[in-house]
Amino acid sequence: MIIPALHRQVVPMDRDAHRGWRVKPLGDWRIAAQLNSAFIAAGEMIDACREYPIVFVNAGKDEAGAPQLAPVAVFGLSAQENLFLDGPRWRADYMPAVLRLYPFVIGRLDAENFAVCIDSAWDGFSKTEGQPLFDAQGEMGDIAKRAVEQLQGYEAEVQRTKLVCERFAALGLLREMRFDLNSGDGKTFAVEGFLAVDEEKLRALPDEAVLELNRSGLLSLLHAHMISMRNIQRLAQWKFERMAAAPAQAAND
Repeated sequence: MIIPALHRQVVPMDRDAHRGWRVKPLGDWRIAAQLNSAFIAAGEMIDACREYPIVFVNAGKDEAGAPQLAPVAVFGLSAQENLFLDGPRWRADYMPAVLRLYPFVIGRLDAENFAVCIDSAWDGFSKTEGQPLFDAQGEMGDIAKRAVEQLQGYEAEVQRTKLVCERFAALGLLREMRFDLNSGDGKTFAVEGFLAVDEEKLRALPDEAVLELNRSGLLSLLHAHMISMRNIQRLAQWKFERMAAAPAQAAND
């Protein structure tokens, strides 16, 4: 899943073009400075809900033209804003899989085929430091082999998550939401353009539907989503702190 705000120059990983390339450890997360949200797979929601707001967004249409939805972990409350960054440090213990996999990513070649790609613009590639992508014979190194295995598992999770969202939509559980946030000193702003669970509709589901959601594990995902919404207030606090610090920073500059 290629994210333009993160993956800047995506190319297929190639044993000839990238032989001699090495991958250094990723310790500076400012590569994600303009990433205000990222796809979160269904299997991640229980862990992610402790730290990120998780909402649902429109994700285009499938091959049949039906609308698709996707869950995302929210990092910022404005476009190109990432409040989880503190300098190069990430302000959360749990890192979404799409970021853990960086600089590797699955790229779609056509409707049927995919390729393992890298973000060749990342400055963590080196000719002298880190783990090799390929050995002298052109065989994948350990880090590339792990990335391929992890990406395959992640792609399966992406497909499962699509089915989860289809089920939520079919039950009519999601609706458009808006949050109006207030800093307490007169600063206000609205967060909109996302969908969340309509708790009244969830409570109104017939018993057999609730039982089916519970037995399939989907009910726990709904609860994780609802719990995660409390994290919006923490993001608002971080945003207001950043807004308050901006004039002082500008004066120092």
